Amino acid sequence: MTVVTSAVSEKYELVVGLEIHAQLSTLSKSFSSDPAAFGGSPNSHVSVISLGHPGTLPRINKRMVEFAVKMGLACNCTINQHNTFARKNYFYADLPKGFQTTQDQQPICLGGFVPVKLHDGTIKNIAIHHIHMEDDAGKSAHDQHDEYSFIDLNRAGVPLIEIVSQPDLRSAEEAGQFLTEVRRLLRYLEICDGNMEEGSMRCDANISVRLKGAPEYGNRCEVKNLNSIRNVQRAIDHEFERQVAIIEAGGHIDQNTLNFNADTGETSVLRSKEMANDYRYFPEPDLLPVVITDETLAEIRKSMPALPAELFNKYTTEFGLSEYDAGVIAAEKTFALYFEEVIKFTGNYKTAANWMMGAVRSYLNDHNLTTTDLTLTPEALAGLINLVDTGKVNNSVAAHKIFPEMLKSNNKTAEQLAKELNLIISEDSSQLDDFINAALAKFPDKVIEYQKGKKGVLGLFMGEIMKISKGKIDPKKTNQLLIKQLESK
Repeated sequence: MTVVTSAVSEKYELVVGLEIHAQLSTLSKSFSSDPAAFGGSPNSHVSVISLGHPGTLPRINKRMVEFAVKMGLACNCTINQHNTFARKNYFYADLPKGFQTTQDQQPICLGGFVPVKLHDGTIKNIAIHHIHMEDDAGKSAHDQHDEYSFIDLNRAGVPLIEIVSQPDLRSAEEAGQFLTEVRRLLRYLEICDGNMEEGSMRCDANISVRLKGAPEYGNRCEVKNLNSIRNVQRAIDHEFERQVAIIEAGGHIDQNTLNFNADTGETSVLRSKEMANDYRYFPEPDLLPVVITDETLAEIRKSMPALPAELFNKYTTEFGLSEYDAGVIAAEKTFALYFEEVIKFTGNYKTAANWMMGAVRSYLNDHNLTTTDLTLTPEALAGLINLVDTGKVNNSVAAHKIFPEMLKSNNKTAEQLAKELNLIISEDSSQLDDFINAALAKFPDKVIEYQKGKKGVLGLFMGEIMKISKGKIDPKKTNQLLIKQLESK
């Protein structure tokens, strides 16, 4: 491929739209009672309905509809309260019915947008074209035999929603952020685990280029079944370079469906791009229209959890947290829920956030855990925070001595452990004076340096006092008394 210089690239604008398929976490399939669980021995989660036997009739999965509405509400969509299904006709060996049951003219969610935050702090609303419901195909395995492909139909009929963006994305970064936000919403709503490696979330990218300022879009190529956010970004960057090089050489972009090779980072033609009329869509005769009443819509809306954007706003405006802290806490639902429980028992939101971002997060990362695996309850962590706030232990002792013990002794409070370990700060002022005097006596030359203006030696004295006292001091009070002692000499 011809190398495109940055000067040439600057003439062109990238245009990307994504189609994100999310496998819904329902117990049964879209139109039958077959299990929808991932795994199982090949072709064990099937029945005459999902196998497409003649004369069988589908039945709508109510939970699939509920999940689709939830995602629509989370994406600021208009919910289409009267929507229908269609048949999308094409033949694959792993599509036993010979058609996919999907939505065409009347999808369940229309319009909407998902805000994304870019590296420069810019917030951009990525427009949604629509979200529709459909069922999945089975899975073909081409690498298990020299002569034959194997087919597993366990996935056939598993419910999907497809989130279709407008061609609003102008960089690989925007595409990555959009995918990240969509996956976060799916996980917050608990309607899909968002695991791209296992295929429960998949992405197709429609990519084209045009001269900057041009009103018309260029011919697009669709890169299919990208299985990671990083690969989506790599495919976009490669296609931009490839398409610009072809146009600059006087060539024409053919509208093809492409495959992405993760090893080489390059795309190759899979087939010529199908158009809507190639699929011969027509209304599904065996399914009635789905009618969502106002009452049902209100119930689904009421059942929605607080979403990341809502939590972020609460943490920054009501709690006074930094945008960074609020973003990290709200990024993962289980982490945010744990924080929400902690602050039921302490009003010190900033300190609670510091503990979550510091000691708790480090422990989870070091042991490859989530907050759901913690034996330490939110109430117990709040008790430790309150112990520091009331001046009974200092923060260093709490983090390095009490917190590790609480992780091992989940039936004891922070105060009980502090007393057992003899870590409660002494109220005896004469004892504190003794600690200070001992530290000053150990470093008489540093006392002289301090008196000559070298204030940096305070840290040395505080470290020694902390060592002598075994951490049983109030650092702020001790620092004040230390300075008073030094300046009186």
